[in-house]
Amino acid sequence: MAAQQQSPPQAPPQPVPFARGARKTRTGEVTSSSMNKTIVVRTVTRVPHPKFGKIVKQMKKFYAHDEQNAAKTGDTVRIMETRPLSKLKRWRLVKVIQK
Repeated sequence: MAAQQQSPPQAPPQPVPFARGARKTRTGEVTSSSMNKTIVVRTVTRVPHPKFGKIVKQMKKFYAHDEQNAAKTGDTVRIMETRPLSKLKRWRLVKVIQK
């Protein structure tokens, strides 16, 4: 009998890592930091009015997660979209831009 050479068992192919889309970021002012690990950020977006074309400001509130309670009321911050953390929180604090 001839000795057959057996190759070592090969590992199964690894799944291809999926490419995640870029997450949205917003810059705004902290309007409330009284909750524990949560801040409320107001962002201002300038958009043209649909009918008249005049530039108008749209303000929106975002609840964001602040793990270290670093941001205080009046600070300018950058927030990033994330998975749902609670009923209202879908954003997290990235950086305090200006105190």
